[in-house]
Amino acid sequence: MPRDDDHRAAAQRVNFAAITGASATVRAMLWMAVSGVLFILLNTVLRMMAQQLDPFQTQFLRYLFGVLVMLPFILRSGLASYRPNGIAGQLWRGVVHTAGLLVWFVAVPHVPLAEMTALGFTYPIFIMLGAMVFLGERMVAARWGAALAGFAGVLVVVWPQLSGAAGPYSLVMLASAPLFAASFLITKALTRRDSAQVIVVWQSITVSLFSLPFALLHWAWPSPAQWGWFLLAGMLGTAGHICLTRAFGLADMSVTQPIKFLELLWASLLGLLVWGDVPGPATLLGGGIIFAATSWIARREARAARRA
Repeated sequence: MPRDDDHRAAAQRVNFAAITGASATVRAMLWMAVSGVLFILLNTVLRMMAQQLDPFQTQFLRYLFGVLVMLPFILRSGLASYRPNGIAGQLWRGVVHTAGLLVWFVAVPHVPLAEMTALGFTYPIFIMLGAMVFLGERMVAARWGAALAGFAGVLVVVWPQLSGAAGPYSLVMLASAPLFAASFLITKALTRRDSAQVIVVWQSITVSLFSLPFALLHWAWPSPAQWGWFLLAGMLGTAGHICLTRAFGLADMSVTQPIKFLELLWASLLGLLVWGDVPGPATLLGGGIIFAATSWIARREARAARRA
């Protein structure tokens, strides 16, 4: 017969496990929230720099400083620690990501920050479609429903802007979404043989190299203040990816996904403070629809995976 002490010890173990799990979930949500703030700050700096310098030069310098920020970690661990298992995949990822950035940076100076963030909620939908086409994942009715609902949200955001000056640029920015989705799908394949640190480092290296010819077309030497902004951009990008990685390491993505919607709030506040952009109801409504579609399908997929 088990003793009362055994029952109490078992109950304490269960309570400790529950508290530990809850704590990990809370910490994951906090890391996700911090990463969202960092990425919105990064986009704010990049939009500001793209309005002062050529957008392609801005793209090149952002990733060049990403390499410089990570250089001390590379030297400390040794170059061998960051050697990829096959360079072809890293180069292809760099080509695709650079193509997405070239399109994205054309639109960045002209699209309000809140709308930019809302359009960014489409990446998971394109990733889902790409996984079906290129990775052979099964596309059930629920996934089609989420994709169609997300596309409807995109139309809500973009449609009112088509008659304004930013309208064409909203479509240009939207065109970058499937390219970024393709880059993330390649990244998923690369994680099978390379660590996250290696992939991030080689992303910065390859994007810098492939962006350089476009940057040189209209090169203008930045001022000392602008060099400082690019250094800040490199730090924000690196810190944002670290926070994002920690969030995903502590909890399911379905838990942290709803926190991403906070980015629209931060983007709206910063856009208002820096540029005086007032997000319209269409941007907020469309962003909510896109978020609801991606959040719902993420939770549904997580529940299905747990039952499997």
